Amino acid sequence: MKRVITYGTFDMLHYGHINLLRRAKELGDYLIVGLSTDEFNRQKNKISYFNYEERKKYLEAIKYVDEIIPEDSWDQKIDDIIKYKIDVFVMGDDWKGKFDFLKEYCEVIYLPRTPVISTTLLKQNILGGEKDKHGERK
Repeated sequence: MKRVITYGTFDMLHYGHINLLRRAKELGDYLIVGLSTDEFNRQKNKISYFNYEERKKYLEAIKYVDEIIPEDSWDQKIDDIIKYKIDVFVMGDDWKGKFDFLKEYCEVIYLPRTPVISTTLLKQNILGGEKDKHGERK
C-alpha cells in the first residue's frame, strides 16, 4: 500500500482544498492529512475561522481522506513520515523547495495550486465586500 501525507489548516474549505486532496490521494492508496491545531496556528500567527474540531469534522467527510492527525509543530514531519510509513509527502507548490529535506525519507511532490481561489481570497471577499473570481471588486 502506498501511503501519502499532506498538511494544512484547511480553514474555510473550498474547491482548491478538494482538488489538492483529490490529487494527493491519486498518488497513493491511503491519504493522511496533518491538520494544524489551533495552538500551532497561533504559533504561526494564523487565525482560523473554524476551530480544529470543526475543521477535522469536515475533512472527515471528504472521501479522499483516510486519516487525520494533529499537526502541532513544524518539526514533527520526519517523525510522522517514519511512524506512518509514508511513501509520498505532498504540498501545494506555494511551498516549493521548503520541504526538500524530507526527500531523504520519502518522495516529495509539490502540486500546482488551483487558480483564483484561496482561503485568504475568501476572507478578503467576506470582509472587504464582494469581488469576482479574479479578486476585482464588482
